[in-house]
Amino acid sequence: EVLEEDVEVAGRIVARLFASTSGTDSDWVVKLIDVYPEQYSDKPEMGGYQLMIADDVLRGKFRRGFIHPEPIEPGSVEEYTIDLRTRSHLFRKGHKIMVQVQSTWFPLVDRNPQKFVDIPNATADDYQTAEQRIYFTPEYPSHIELSVMGPEPDTDGAD
Repeated sequence: EVLEEDVEVAGRIVARLFASTSGTDSDWVVKLIDVYPEQYSDKPEMGGYQLMIADDVLRGKFRRGFIHPEPIEPGSVEEYTIDLRTRSHLFRKGHKIMVQVQSTWFPLVDRNPQKFVDIPNATADDYQTAEQRIYFTPEYPSHIELSVMGPEPDTDGAD
């Protein structure tokens, strides 16, 4: 929805995805985006522009740590925590807040074969099609955690 007032976020941003894949590995990419209004009178060329505020990727096999990668059980719903780091941003009135979730970010991140293998040594036969699902239910509440700042206190001295 279009924002009816400014929304300022500051601090750590974390995505918590509940997701499954039909493969034994998958990438999870999350982006927090400021979407400008379609008609942007200050700079018409910015109409509809999507400004990426925070982003990161987590390779599924590293969901429990980077030292001991683990295959994903196909079809099982797992929780993935993606740290989008610390940010401070003001989403202006009239803009929209967008969250994008995807399973590839090629060519920025090398292709994941969707199979638990050592990717640098993967062969053409290792690459397979997989289906990824993101869940948003009471049992599996995928969400973004962020801090929304309140209005500034009145400092003009008036009571």
